[in-house]
Amino acid sequence: MSALLAAFLALVGAPLFVLIAALALLGFYQGGIDLQVVFIEMYRLASSPALTAIPLFAFTGFLLAESQAPRRLVHFSQVVLGWLPGGLALMALGVCALLTALTGASGMTIVALGGLLYQALRAQQYPESFSLGLLTTCGSLGLLFPPSLPLIVYGIISQTPVDLLFLAGLLPGLLLVAVLGFYCLLVGRAQHHAGPRPSGQEFLQVCWASAAELLLPLVLFSGIYGGMVAPSEAAALGAVYVFVVEVVLHREIPLRRLPGLICDTLVLVGGILIVLAAALAYTNYLVDAEVPARFLAFVQARIDSRLEFLLWLNLLLLVVGCMLDIFSALVVVVPLILPVAQAYEVHPVHLGIVFLANLEIGYSTPPVGLNLFIASLRFDRPLAELALVSLPFVVLQLLCLIVITYLPWFSLGLL
Repeated sequence: MSALLAAFLALVGAPLFVLIAALALLGFYQGGIDLQVVFIEMYRLASSPALTAIPLFAFTGFLLAESQAPRRLVHFSQVVLGWLPGGLALMALGVCALLTALTGASGMTIVALGGLLYQALRAQQYPESFSLGLLTTCGSLGLLFPPSLPLIVYGIISQTPVDLLFLAGLLPGLLLVAVLGFYCLLVGRAQHHAGPRPSGQEFLQVCWASAAELLLPLVLFSGIYGGMVAPSEAAALGAVYVFVVEVVLHREIPLRRLPGLICDTLVLVGGILIVLAAALAYTNYLVDAEVPARFLAFVQARIDSRLEFLLWLNLLLLVVGCMLDIFSALVVVVPLILPVAQAYEVHPVHLGIVFLANLEIGYSTPPVGLNLFIASLRFDRPLAELALVSLPFVVLQLLCLIVITYLPWFSLGLL
């Protein structure tokens, strides 16, 4: 019955939260359980302290994307790194990763910076295929850096402290940026792409112009890991900080634009929260029906070792990342995989980083990689071409994924 209902709702194009909530309601009804339990789970989500961080960090990202902050960061990075062979490509990589971490949306980064960075790369005669592949893939790198929204969502679903996930994502994220950055430097060196060295005065000018945005990560990290604020309080602090900088000091966002930005934020966050609430209710049904326990028994009968489990987990998540967006994948797959991973002694924090590293790669892989679709619209190129030019970057990310998966120290070393 549940399978037929799911198939019908999928065929008629029902939203994901409708499908998940309907399955939860049907399951509880067939089990003779009071349907109020669904709304109790939704209330439990609403009372979660980490929940308030999602809309506040999202609003911070919308404010940054609407202002001239991305252009200032690009100019700063270009002056600081542009004199290196491949420095402009390295700058594009770093700025996209930083903006994605702050906005929580890889697609927003491609839309906001794609045209600007593509023109800059082509002006310095970087190969067209390299430029398109870099800009299609590099935005999603920021999903492992705080205050990444997917990290917060994973923390809520798995009941893992968000501040630990923020800390755990730093080294894996830096590994990915370092490996891709080294590739960018090799390409730049082979093509002899290097700009003039900045003067001391020019360096000081760009530092002053970008100082407020550059201080934002420092304000957030020092507040969280200095024990002064919780992640939800840091989200409020970040939103106020960016509002003061971009609206009051720089005056780049007029007050009449704020209602529109708030609406955009609520649409994005509302979609995430509705799916999350329905998924938590469905997870409760799955636990009552002992589905994770049966799935664990099925896996343990076929997989003997922890290393083999991690291999199959990566293959599963790469397929999931190709088929679902990152938030849908988290709410659907995490409740099933988490108890199985614990049985194989995989730390929940390490599991979260492996999850996001896989789904991050899925952003740039067909058939439904979100980065491919957005880059196709932004650069007016076919999906097949973008998938092909992204292949070297995806291969390097897969190599990093192996390291992140089988060397848990990268995720747990700072905890």
